[in-house]
Amino acid sequence: MAEFHDDDAQFEEKSKSQIKRELHALQDLGERLTTLQPQLLERLPLTDPLRKAVLDAPKHKAHIARKRHIQYIGKLMRDQDVDAIVALIEQVDTSTRQYNERFHALERWRDQLIAGGDAALDAFVGEFPDCDRQHLRSLVRHAQHEAAHNKPPAAARKVFKYIRELDETKRGLR
Repeated sequence: MAEFHDDDAQFEEKSKSQIKRELHALQDLGERLTTLQPQLLERLPLTDPLRKAVLDAPKHKAHIARKRHIQYIGKLMRDQDVDAIVALIEQVDTSTRQYNERFHALERWRDQLIAGGDAALDAFVGEFPDCDRQHLRSLVRHAQHEAAHNKPPAAARKVFKYIRELDETKRGLR
């Protein structure tokens, strides 16, 4: 009696349930895209039909119409580089852990610059060589002056904003 060898067992096919889970994940990602601001959408590598569908999503107010449109976006997402989209969303979406970690790192830089003096400034310029050293030093001095006189931290906010702009430029988000 000849033995039956199932060569197809080596190539595991996805189950119907697994395929459905993946398609629902694409729909969820598409729905997440609809919550992003238009200027953030411009940075994402989306095809024109998908970009148009995402921008049209707020027009659908009725529940079933919105649901149908999200399904359409999910269908269009099948042809996208999902990993690249997710990576960029993780960088710009304020609800993600990666964004929060980067935000806290920038806050630490701000605090070090205000408290540290020239050593902290040199370390920062080493990390961000495109920095305008004189402008940053001026902002830091104003922040130190405000802190010494118990004034509201307007200059510290300006320092943070400048640091964030440098970081976004360095990461290619601007």
